[in-house]
Amino acid sequence: MERITNKIIITTAKRLIKETNTAEVPLSKIANELGITHAAIYKHFKNKQALWEAVAADWFEQTIINNVHFTPNKQQNKQAELHDWLWAFVNAKKNAYNNDPQMFMLNTYYVDNNPLALHEVLTSAYKMINQIMGYNDSNFEKAEAILSAFSVFTLPNFKETWHLPDYQPRFELLWQLISKGLTTIE
Repeated sequence: MERITNKIIITTAKRLIKETNTAEVPLSKIANELGITHAAIYKHFKNKQALWEAVAADWFEQTIINNVHFTPNKQQNKQAELHDWLWAFVNAKKNAYNNDPQMFMLNTYYVDNNPLALHEVLTSAYKMINQIMGYNDSNFEKAEAILSAFSVFTLPNFKETWHLPDYQPRFELLWQLISKGLTTIE
């Protein structure tokens, strides 16, 4: 029998969400699928919230962060690179919403509606912003402020606006507004 790990539980939960076409998969179904007891899941995750946060965080990393198609161009200045990365990031989030609505819903419920979980999930994005801009900010305050400015393009409450014809012009307008302040926060 395969040793049960957090990763195996997360992978099984994600698979069951896809198979059942709903984010409402009972923990007992995950346990049955793995051939373990319901209580055995709690040896790996302290509660249901922790498990679903881990599932959503894994999905976010695999589906969004790993799909930010961005090639750094050292011929550009830092601001132009950040612009391109942010555009790739907001589009990866929009594509995740379009391509995987069940996991997007799970992510919304367990991560986007929980500020502490959201901050944890966004850490890799904050690290990328720090890297692009050359920030030495271990608390990610500058990166978080920048990404927060683009919340209309990343938070699920605004998902209905992501397909409007003015999507890119609105992004560019917001970029123009914040880009002037980037030089003052370095």
